[in-house]
Amino acid sequence: MTQGMRLPEAKAFVAEKLGVSPADLSDPVIMHEIREKLGLGRITTFEISHPTQAVAIESKFNVEEVLGVPVNSVRRFEERRIGPAQRGR
Repeated sequence: MTQGMRLPEAKAFVAEKLGVSPADLSDPVIMHEIREKLGLGRITTFEISHPTQAVAIESKFNVEEVLGVPVNSVRRFEERRIGPAQRGR
């Protein structure tokens, strides 16, 4: 979406980056496995602790890396943490 894509184009882009079909993006079982494998965070239907899984901002950093697109919250986090002048992007 940050690249000005329409929804079908954005789904095709994300699906290609994740190595799945656009239809797989709507499959909760497939996406649960992919999100776990790539460290993108997981959505669960019950509260459970996954101490080895990426959570919160770490997941967003992983999403940015896997998809190769900027994530606004990651940029804001980095700016607050290290300052805009030292950022390597």
